[in-house]
Amino acid sequence: DVLERIEPHTHAVPHAQRGDAVIEPWLTDQWYVDAATLAKPALEAVKSGKTRFVPEKYAADYNRWLDNIQPWCISRQLWWGHQIPAWYGPYLKDGRIIVEDNPLISRQFFVGESEEKVRIEAEKFYGRQVAFDNGHGPSLVEQLVEDKIVYLHRDPDVLDTWFSSALWPFSTLGWPEQTKEVARYYPTACLVTGFDIIFFWVARMMMQGIHFMKDVPFHDVYIHGLVRDEKGRKMSKSIGNVIDPLEFIDKYGADALRFTLAALATQGRDVKLSESRVEGYRNFATKLWNATRFAEMNECRRVEGFDPASAKETVNLWIAGETQRAAAAVTAAIDAYKFNEAATAIYEFAWGTTCDWYLELTKPVLAHGTEAAKAETRAMTAWVLDQIVALLHPFMPFITEELWERTGANGPARTTMLALSNWPTHSGLGNADADDEIGWLIRLVSEVRSVRSEMNVPGGAKIPLLLVGASEITHARATRHNDTILRLARLESIALSAAPPKGSAQVVVGETTVCLPLAGVIDMAAEKKRIAKEVEKVGLEIKKVTDRLGNPQFMGKAPAEVVDELRERQTEWEVKAARLKAALQRIEAE
Repeated sequence: DVLERIEPHTHAVPHAQRGDAVIEPWLTDQWYVDAATLAKPALEAVKSGKTRFVPEKYAADYNRWLDNIQPWCISRQLWWGHQIPAWYGPYLKDGRIIVEDNPLISRQFFVGESEEKVRIEAEKFYGRQVAFDNGHGPSLVEQLVEDKIVYLHRDPDVLDTWFSSALWPFSTLGWPEQTKEVARYYPTACLVTGFDIIFFWVARMMMQGIHFMKDVPFHDVYIHGLVRDEKGRKMSKSIGNVIDPLEFIDKYGADALRFTLAALATQGRDVKLSESRVEGYRNFATKLWNATRFAEMNECRRVEGFDPASAKETVNLWIAGETQRAAAAVTAAIDAYKFNEAATAIYEFAWGTTCDWYLELTKPVLAHGTEAAKAETRAMTAWVLDQIVALLHPFMPFITEELWERTGANGPARTTMLALSNWPTHSGLGNADADDEIGWLIRLVSEVRSVRSEMNVPGGAKIPLLLVGASEITHARATRHNDTILRLARLESIALSAAPPKGSAQVVVGETTVCLPLAGVIDMAAEKKRIAKEVEKVGLEIKKVTDRLGNPQFMGKAPAEVVDELRERQTEWEVKAARLKAALQRIEAE
């Protein structure tokens, strides 16, 4: 009889994502921090360069957040976390609060008149003057509660997770005690983190670090990208593209995954992680292991006091210089936080320069050289491999430490683990004449291999090599390295020639025209037709990609990862087109 009528009313009612319970607003008192005051010195620290962002562009994000900062609500109604150190009790009139003398919040009391009343009651009980904090033993609040003079209950809220996280640079070191760890490790050198928490974590660590420690918590902030799938998509359970790092580690090893992430960590860009890349770097680890086994089988042992600058053999002078250049490149890239460049530099030196060339070039020396040449080459090989595992250690710590220990038995005893050894630094190594000669040899073999590949020369076909216009220096080099060139380029012979013979492919190395007579080995007309068709096909692919990238409507709507993929494909097609056109020109030169 009391109910007059029911009118249905449709409105949006929020529900919890997990429990599907109705969420209703509930106004409560909250704790706030005056973030604007804390932000001022944190902003100045970055503007003055005391703390810098790498890449530098992320400093703008940091500044934008702090320039527009609002009061920070730090209380949360959860059952886990750091409980707010505030107490309520009967002597605190008008809802006033005692905030314990705790550096997590403040070293001030917000009690007003009630502080004096608590002090009076305490002095009545103790018969003497008391202080809220004398720096020794329990505080007054703790003592009053223990002696049951004042009955307090603690605020049930906990601190915001980011507030607690912001204490990390110093709270983990034993602060507020002035421990030796605080003195040694605060401030730290570098913070590595993602761009999505520049405000939530980085800025708040800066604010609290400067406030409590009177100094910035770190000097450099290295911002890395997100790890995405190989198509550039953010990993998502709903999409089903989440990569479990433990599965990759079980399959390919922790070193391979670690090196992959470093090699793809271009500054300011996300990482597109694919299984094939991890597998490739697992093969790199295998290559290094096999190279060490090769050296062991050829009795390459470390020699006490070996000086690479004392080498006499051309190939050893060359590799000493290459080692010095590689160490400098890796060091400079790491110092600049360009980890992809550092990884690329050590990869190219270890696999390309050392395994593909140096070990191959030294095989004749180890097999047929003089005893002095063999001894020098063995010592140099062991030294170079030591430098490789040291330079590679930050990227592949497990296999390099293992190799360091295993090779320690071959020569003088190791005095320390690889992780604690000195970083490779070299000067005064190399020789310009050796660099020129071995550089010429590598270019010659590489060009011949490229011609054979591009023109579909059968792998087993042995063909002659003719040098047209060769200088005396080039002729002498070709004579000295005759057996190596024949073996590495799969040639029948090397000879001088006055002019290129008909039906030969030609490349220029230095002042010399290098000719490969292919008439009778391949069908030159058919090969010309095939390559021309490939050039046309690649040209169409380049046009498709270029047209899409030049379309303003497409560029305005396409996701960044799609645009990046198209640009990568464009570069790949253009490189392939250049190779095919070079091969076609060699044939048309006939």
